[in-house]
Amino acid sequence: MSGAPLSRGDRLFDFFNMLILSVIMLIILYPLYFVVIASVSNSMLVLQGKVWFWPEGWSIDAYIRVFQNQDIMIGYRNVILYTIIGTFVNLALTVAGAYPLSRKDLAGRNAIMLFITFTMFFSGGIIPTYMIVRNIGLVNSFWALILPGAVSVWNLIIMRTFFQNTIPNDLQESAFIDGCSNFRLLGSIVLPLSMPVIAVVTLYYAVGHWNSYFQALIYLSDRSKYPLQMFLRELLIQNQMQNMMETDSETMAQQAMIAEGLKYAVIVVSSLPVLCLYPFLQRYFAKGVMIGAVKG
Repeated sequence: MSGAPLSRGDRLFDFFNMLILSVIMLIILYPLYFVVIASVSNSMLVLQGKVWFWPEGWSIDAYIRVFQNQDIMIGYRNVILYTIIGTFVNLALTVAGAYPLSRKDLAGRNAIMLFITFTMFFSGGIIPTYMIVRNIGLVNSFWALILPGAVSVWNLIIMRTFFQNTIPNDLQESAFIDGCSNFRLLGSIVLPLSMPVIAVVTLYYAVGHWNSYFQALIYLSDRSKYPLQMFLRELLIQNQMQNMMETDSETMAQQAMIAEGLKYAVIVVSSLPVLCLYPFLQRYFAKGVMIGAVKG
């Protein structure tokens, strides 16, 4: 049975709704598109404002300069390790904290959640945190970028709320009656039913590790442990400094062109791997965020 025809007001609403959403989509997507086309365009044309809708003066010199730098490969290796191992540690600890807090039979769970939530708003500060990391011997080590932020309170709350609101208590009680232990219940029942929120939290943690910059700046001095973002920062600073030190106008213009091309190439190089993850996790993303964000 077909639905009732839309009224004129409904059609107008749908039209303007689509129009506004299309404008918002273009506002969001165009800067990303511009960065990509600028990275493969002639830098002088970009500086002159002649690149708007498609590449002008096709050139991949900026990418060649980026990947000729051996440090970039070291940074890629390190950031992949930090992202994979760090995300695994984050997920393991977040699940280990969220599942017990979702159980109504956990004594004092409200008080525990109060203490955990308190840390979202009041932290120890940069200097005390650095002193703790230094005193336990993590400075200039691989774990300095993983353990200090091993659990995100926000992600813990999302996952706990998902467990609490989505996994039926009757299902858990039936599993216990059948002789299921807590660990088996978590591994065989709870986690397989929680893939949406796990995908969302995984994405949050992975993006955080991939973009991690400030912690590396504070805790690391060994260049062999630098993540990609530290080397990209150095690359941009070096080209900007060379540009400032040049006195010859022609050389200065040449350096400005190189710096402009590098800027856009660096953005693409550092962002593309993370953007490639979204299509694979998209079907879980909206569901996980909406269900996990419901107040429990």
